[in-house]
Amino acid sequence: MEHQSSSLTLVEIPRSLVPPTWDAAVRRASMSECREVALSLAHSFATDGFSMYLVGAWDMAHLSHEEKWRLHVDMMAYSTAAHFLSGIVKTIGPEYDSVAVWLPPGADADGWWTVLRSGLWRIHFMLSTEGRRRYFDEVLPLLHRTKVEVMGARDAECYYLVYLGTKPNSRGRGYAGKLIEDLIRVRVISLTRGLEPVQLDIMVREPRAGFGGYSMKA
Repeated sequence: MEHQSSSLTLVEIPRSLVPPTWDAAVRRASMSECREVALSLAHSFATDGFSMYLVGAWDMAHLSHEEKWRLHVDMMAYSTAAHFLSGIVKTIGPEYDSVAVWLPPGADADGWWTVLRSGLWRIHFMLSTEGRRRYFDEVLPLLHRTKVEVMGARDAECYYLVYLGTKPNSRGRGYAGKLIEDLIRVRVISLTRGLEPVQLDIMVREPRAGFGGYSMKA
């Protein structure tokens, strides 16, 4: 928009509608943003071996690249919706550039009510026979079993990082680190026997070297 006078022309520089804090600050996403969050995660894990494993079963070889991508996005959408209902979803960046999905202590994204409300049950009908075996009979039990084996008696007391993904074009900006630090700051303990309280940030990094892990795209 221009404002003109006899001797001066003022040009109004358009401002972005994207909230300025989104580029630098971590925020908690809501269910209304599920599709955007899921699409960000889909891009983050588009080349990940785990994603390839789920949509690359031998009896799904007939699917086109476009069909496999759509399946990947839909699976991520239903999984993300389930974690919106039972967990914590944080994001940073003007275009959902990086996303962290957590399950807090005692939470379960596989409960029947969550599965029903999120649409997660649809994955059973989207996958092929071998795809269902991989996802429901292999992947999910293995993840649950490994978490219990690693955490032991503390299993019901820990925060579980389900996804940490950054879109390829947004990597190298420190987004993933900020997402991790955001939750670490929630877990604060204080040492109170001195003259002044001393606060410590506590984070247990497991599994240790030599254990199997998960992929992080950051």
